[in-house]
Formats: sequence, structure tokens, C-alpha cells
Amino acid sequence: MAFKKGSPSPNPSGRPKGNSTAQKLRQSIADDIGDVINVLMKQAKNGDVASAKLLMDRAVPTLRPVSEAIVINSIPDDNTAEIGRLIIDATLRGELAPDVSSQLLSGLAAQIKIEEFTTLSDRIAALENGASHG
Repeated sequence: MAFKKGSPSPNPSGRPKGNSTAQKLRQSIADDIGDVINVLMKQAKNGDVASAKLLMDRAVPTLRPVSEAIVINSIPDDNTAEIGRLIIDATLRGELAPDVSSQLLSGLAAQIKIEEFTTLSDRIAALENGASHG
């Protein structure tokens, strides 16, 4: 018999809480977590790399690279090619990390696209205005 929308539930109390297999497994693990950790610690101390990795992954957060703010002096106005060259030169001299350089160049490419879109939109609007007055 299929359930029909709007009709009363055949099981108004719903599924009992804590009865799923996953919930039972979680509870079993929680009950014995101290013993599990002790076994993993003992295995890690005896050279079990997988146990050591599991403990480290859970206890010590992964380090993420953090970039420091940079200052680029004398940025040329309206010359994106020159700005790109300055970024690449600074990277080659070791003044910028390659990942920071890549982010800056990606930002510069996005800026170029925005400027191109704005220029084209302005030109189209000018053409449409000229056509409506002529």
C-alpha cells in the first residue's frame, strides 16, 4: 500500500531514535573510544605508520599556506601588460612566491576581461544612441 500525500502517517511516532545501524555503530565506538585510541597509540609507537597518520590527521590540523601582503611600487596606469611583466619579473627575482604571482596574474586577467566588457558595453550603447538619433 503506497503512502498518499495528505493522509495520516501509518507510523505517527516515526522511526525510533537510535535504532539505525549507523547509530548503533557510533554508540559502540563511543563506548570503546578510549581503548581504540590506546591501541592506535601503541601501534604508532611500534612503528605503524598508518596508525600514526590516523592519529596525526585527527589531532593536528593540516597546515595551510598563508601569504603575506605585498606591496608593488610604481604600478603603471592603464598598462596591464606592463603590470603583468612587473609581477613576472618580481617572481623571477624571488620577491614573489609563485602561488602569489599566479593569483595576481589571474586577478589581472579578470580585470582585463571586466575592462573589455565595459568598453564594449559603452561602444554598443553609443552605437545604439547614434542609430536612434539618426
